[in-house]
Amino acid sequence: MPFAQLKDRALISVSGPDAEIFLQNILTTDLDALAAGEAKPGALLTPQGKILFDFLISRAGENSFRLECRADISDNFMRRLMLYKLRAKVEIAKLDQELVTVAWGSDSTTSQSDSTPVADARFRDASVTRCYGGTGEGGDPAAWQALRIAHGIAESGCDYPLGDAFPHDVLLDETGGVGFRKGCYVGQEVVSRMQ
Repeated sequence: MPFAQLKDRALISVSGPDAEIFLQNILTTDLDALAAGEAKPGALLTPQGKILFDFLISRAGENSFRLECRADISDNFMRRLMLYKLRAKVEIAKLDQELVTVAWGSDSTTSQSDSTPVADARFRDASVTRCYGGTGEGGDPAAWQALRIAHGIAESGCDYPLGDAFPHDVLLDETGGVGFRKGCYVGQEVVSRMQ
């Protein structure tokens, strides 16, 4: 089973009694449709509907979510989330030293990690899982990039610059990253009009 360890990724934890309501009101992803054991794409938009930050989000327990993003934007993403926090009962923290491992193929689980794997929901016709934590070296990052590109999965940085693309431009509407029935979130009006 092929795998790759992604050293350019970071994890942000959002937890607390108001975590789901807080995130549901600002992110494009519909958290009501986010099942345990899966990671869905999402974005935090500008009021004009352009992607400010992109990420994968998964449940990390009761009232707890894990947001996986590029490591070089993680501090800015965390600060932006803090701006929206106001009086919400949530804790926002960057998880240090967390290794992200992605595996694909017919048996896409890997023993390289200490955590339960989550299915990467962006891939509709391929079995791809992500694991968080663990140690080790290896894998094939070039094969991972080739797989991602072959399936039309766009990521900021290498495929498009942040602040310059709308969710529809990078197929977030096709990969489950935009909830059209969930209600308001930052930039929602523009995204709904584009749909």
